[in-house]
Amino acid sequence: MTNSLKIHNQVIINRQDLQQLLDVLTQQEYQLIGPTIAEGAIVYDEISQVEDFPIGWTDEQDGGTYRLKPRDDQAVFGYSVGPHAWKKYLFPPRVRLWSAKRQDQEIQITPETPDSTKRALIGVRACELNAIAIQDQVFLEGVAVDPHYQASRNNIFIVAVNCAQAGGTCFCVSMQTGPKAKQGFDLALTEVLSAERHYFVVEVGSEAGAQVLSQVCHTPATEQEQVTADAIIAQTAENMGRKLDTEGIKELLYDNLEHPQWDDVASRCLTCGNCTLVCPTCFCSNVEDATDLTGDHAERWRQWDSCFSVEFSYLHGGSVRNSVKSRYRQWMTHKLASWIDQFGTSGCVGCGRCITWCPVAIDITQEVKAIQESNK
Repeated sequence: MTNSLKIHNQVIINRQDLQQLLDVLTQQEYQLIGPTIAEGAIVYDEISQVEDFPIGWTDEQDGGTYRLKPRDDQAVFGYSVGPHAWKKYLFPPRVRLWSAKRQDQEIQITPETPDSTKRALIGVRACELNAIAIQDQVFLEGVAVDPHYQASRNNIFIVAVNCAQAGGTCFCVSMQTGPKAKQGFDLALTEVLSAERHYFVVEVGSEAGAQVLSQVCHTPATEQEQVTADAIIAQTAENMGRKLDTEGIKELLYDNLEHPQWDDVASRCLTCGNCTLVCPTCFCSNVEDATDLTGDHAERWRQWDSCFSVEFSYLHGGSVRNSVKSRYRQWMTHKLASWIDQFGTSGCVGCGRCITWCPVAIDITQEVKAIQESNK
């Protein structure tokens, strides 16, 4: 066991010592959140041991298609991404903002205390790290800081995993967000599995990561072990399931707001909002007030919403975006164009979830391509 990480940039944790990493995090009072199998999918949920991971399972993904499939090995992280995004632990689907109580002639308003649970997020992919960074801009770097997001964000430890395989709908290379984690993590693992050995090449990304790793059995990574890990990531980058040409994409979408492709996609879109719910960067929400029958108690709740809902754009007199065409155009143009004006980056990280979990297999990369080709 090595006590100092100052000499070696990367180290090795053997497969049999992975549980030790989880144990150290548990001892430091982190709630462990990681990939596990539930309801026929790989989801993010609370875990306690390595056996909770989807060991020996992978996923097959295409437009409107997701299937679990047994692997022919015992890879721990041998899948791409499932329906869950990590945002549900930072920007929860539903949160109470405040409660109010009437006492005699006075009304007492009590703000909800933000959730400050310490959580270790294990298995965060490079595209998802970029998604978290994008939501940081929305909730932490604007004029108004969201206290609930801030409390959760300040109490997470991130164990990233570099992708060893690309999903059928992944296009992170096009968005320059993967498959290698470059920043925003405490520890980053690359899983290496051969007939002879099963181990993880580990990169330290923070002082907190170094402190945790110092308590886990590890050895310095040799040059060959690092080369092997890099080759796995490079192969993943060459086998993306999708591609998206982003050159001039903002101007392309702004200049084609009345393109016939919007009518074409509207004829297929169900406006179910699946794409926004599984998206790791979408942050639309609404606020609802509720009272009891006596009128002495009231609460205000924030919950996820979707720009695909006709009520989302409701103003006095009606909704601004009544048609399916206008709502899909709003979503895609915001994601790939106006998001850049707002935050200086694209709102898409190329995870492919919106393609996989669309019931009618609408493919954002193909919708863009159709507009691009008609403008040549």
